[in-house]
Amino acid sequence: MIIAIPEPLKTITTFAHPILMTLTLILAVYAGYVGWQYRRIRSTEGEEKKTLIAKRYNLLHHNLGSIFLVLMVAGMVGGMAVTYNNNGKLFVGAHLIAGLGLAFLAALSAALAPLLQRGKEWARVTHITVNTLLIGVFAWQALTGFEIVQRILAQMSKVS
Repeated sequence: MIIAIPEPLKTITTFAHPILMTLTLILAVYAGYVGWQYRRIRSTEGEEKKTLIAKRYNLLHHNLGSIFLVLMVAGMVGGMAVTYNNNGKLFVGAHLIAGLGLAFLAALSAALAPLLQRGKEWARVTHITVNTLLIGVFAWQALTGFEIVQRILAQMSKVS
């Protein structure tokens, strides 16, 4: 089912996905930084350790991860919905496949949270590995997304 979107709103819906996902990528990098700060608590001592603990990086990292998961899934579903609505089909290519993979990696990372809270070191290593891979794939996907945005802008300039 294709929904007729008024022309002024069509531009907004077309570019909402790339803007949201760019912000989500920035959030992912920041959440990684916060997680790294939290991990530093294990290897520090004295005043530095007290300072790191007082900043409550654990709660911030957990909250950022939750927000990231919601934005990732909302962005993925929204991007597919807008693409389908504008074109009557999805374009199966690197960008779509990477996006679906990212949703899986984000879910896997979040699913490790209960094991992390129990102190399972293998889960911690897996979480870090999955999220490093996630940020790498996400950055590559952003590049493919910018190519798509450039094509959309070129089409829009031909119509005008």
